[in-house]
Amino acid sequence: MKPLSALVRTDLVLYFSNRRALLVTLAAPILIAAFFGAVMGGPPKKPARVPVAVVDLDGSAVTKGIVAAMKGDSTFELREIAEPAAIEEVRNGKLRAAIVLPKGFGEAAPRALFRPAEKPVITVHIDPSQSVTLSLVKGLLAQHAMQAITRTAFGAGEGGMKALADARAEIERSTTMNEAERRDLVAMLDSVARVQSRSTASTGSTRAGGIEIPFTTQEHEVTAAGVNRKYNGYAHSFAGMGVQFILFMGIDLGVGVLLMRRLGLWKRLRAAPVSRRLLLGSRIVSGTLIAMILMAGIYAAAIAFFGVRVDGSWPGFIAVIAAFSLLTATFGLLLASLGRTPEATRGLAILATLLLVMLGGAWVPTFVFPEWLQSATLVVPTRWAIDGMEAMTWRGLGIEAAVAPVAVMLGFSAAFAAIAIASFKWEE
Repeated sequence: MKPLSALVRTDLVLYFSNRRALLVTLAAPILIAAFFGAVMGGPPKKPARVPVAVVDLDGSAVTKGIVAAMKGDSTFELREIAEPAAIEEVRNGKLRAAIVLPKGFGEAAPRALFRPAEKPVITVHIDPSQSVTLSLVKGLLAQHAMQAITRTAFGAGEGGMKALADARAEIERSTTMNEAERRDLVAMLDSVARVQSRSTASTGSTRAGGIEIPFTTQEHEVTAAGVNRKYNGYAHSFAGMGVQFILFMGIDLGVGVLLMRRLGLWKRLRAAPVSRRLLLGSRIVSGTLIAMILMAGIYAAAIAFFGVRVDGSWPGFIAVIAAFSLLTATFGLLLASLGRTPEATRGLAILATLLLVMLGGAWVPTFVFPEWLQSATLVVPTRWAIDGMEAMTWRGLGIEAAVAPVAVMLGFSAAFAAIAIASFKWEE
């Protein structure tokens, strides 16, 4: 143990003696994690409104009602501009979408309630880089349009009466409708007309509310049990950026082994009564300790300045960090054994690290991946590292949730170490 502790102590002293490099190593993941966290959610805040434009080419009571409802919707930041200008602003990225209500929509849409084969077309010009916005816009547009259209179709005013009369006449003229269907639709329209007439006669009012969505929704964020705390996007960004930059540190350790070999230091060390496994093992131990210290510094900043909390198991959190640190050290040594030279190792290491970081969900959460890729990334150790850190922080899960991530990372670490020790060349 004395030779091992001496080698490890030397590595730690040499690494932490370069204070400027240490500061950069700590500052880089903290700053980038802060940026990603702010972009992808950050602390709880009021959701941003979606900038869209609406172009009313009809000017009817129906389309005016749709525009008024959308203006009152807190989801939208609505603008009324001409169609060419709206399309140009969507193209420039200033608007997410532009909705065009066509000429004749107010007259055609109520009739289409009873003749679904003849529907007016609302054109939505969409920014292709904002594809998620399309579903949001179409859903809310359907809600507001349905209320405005049914208000006209079933209202007791002149517009409602005319819509029913036009629909009835069109059904009676139809040559494609069978007699039973024609009779039922005419009877339904006559019933609605009688209800409207009685409502007008008894109250003198022609106002109707239209058909509304028969429910409301209430959202509850499911985070740590028993903790009244909103989701903090920094919890994911610090896990992802911590994993990325600690892996880069592992690359430096691996390249450092090769530089020591090139300078002849390995020959001197091998002249001492230490084995090959002891020499490489000391690099694994020192690399693990350095990674744990750096990760502790990164999370200390996350907790102190960005509101990240370990709402789950602290022992589980420490176990995940320790397992990932060991993975980092063995990963760096594996790259050194495969790259053979410092120059080749850097190229191989950058490619391998970026793949691990990208597939592990460090940049964006894995739930945005296609379904097949979400399953495929379960064989990527960084996926388990990030999932384990999130489980122990904002998800607030118990220590049992850390068992699988720790076991997987320890398994990869053992495989990396075995391959590295077996294939490492002592001469360049």
